[in-house]
Amino acid sequence: MRKLLDFIVRKRHWFLFVALEIACLVLIYQNSTYQRSVLISTTNVITGHIASLSGNVSGFFNMRTINRELAEKNGELELKLLQLQSRIEEIQARGVSFDGLATDSARIFPYRFIMAQVKNNSVTQLSNYITINKGEKDGIVPQMGVVSEGGVVGIVSLVSDHFSVVLPVLNPKFRLSCKVLGSNYAGSLVWDGRNARYAQLKELPRHVEFQKGDTVVTSGYSAIFPTGIIIGTVADYRREHDDNFYSLEIELSTNFQALDYVRVLINEEQAEQRMLEKEVKKDGK
Repeated sequence: MRKLLDFIVRKRHWFLFVALEIACLVLIYQNSTYQRSVLISTTNVITGHIASLSGNVSGFFNMRTINRELAEKNGELELKLLQLQSRIEEIQARGVSFDGLATDSARIFPYRFIMAQVKNNSVTQLSNYITINKGEKDGIVPQMGVVSEGGVVGIVSLVSDHFSVVLPVLNPKFRLSCKVLGSNYAGSLVWDGRNARYAQLKELPRHVEFQKGDTVVTSGYSAIFPTGIIIGTVADYRREHDDNFYSLEIELSTNFQALDYVRVLINEEQAEQRMLEKEVKKDGK
């Protein structure tokens, strides 16, 4: 207390100056209409800037939540689009007219998704992996597909109670059946370990028609991804050693260096399909 009093005594002229300034401002405000309006206007400007700054700071901290909500909404729309595409392909294959769409019994689209956040991600290694914050207790098991806003990310490899490790496209162990959009012929997507922006579509039959810029999507020839999820676009191509096949250079649509939220695809029919295929292999049929 004594130190505080000594400080006030030493700086008393400054306290007196501040008190006189405040008194002057009060007198000016009370006795001059013009000065009052100027002071109010200045105060409003300062208050407005402070409120704007506060809003910007609040918006910055809320951005992650907003991005997650947008990613979830986009995921729901994408699944609805894939469901519609699957239904149209089924109708075309069966020769059913669109007039009979309302009465024809449609098979329920088996896919749904779980949102997850990327907690660890590597893109510069030869064998890259991604860790997400959802695991077995959230309903995730190995061999589930993972996608982002851009397209395919990878396949769940390992799970614990609360985390999962994803084998991404940027890993030489990754394999996925893909096709050029508009074609029914599939090839195998692999990564050569050189560039995080490109992967290679191997063993595409030579008679498949395509050109640079064409979109490459999942073929649907597995229980992991539905057909039609974007992989990327054709950047270049060459003939393989076997002259009957092409090797395409695919510019990936997913930016692996900026992954934040991803969607883990759950196929409600995956276990049934895998069990049946396992029985066939076991019986050697």
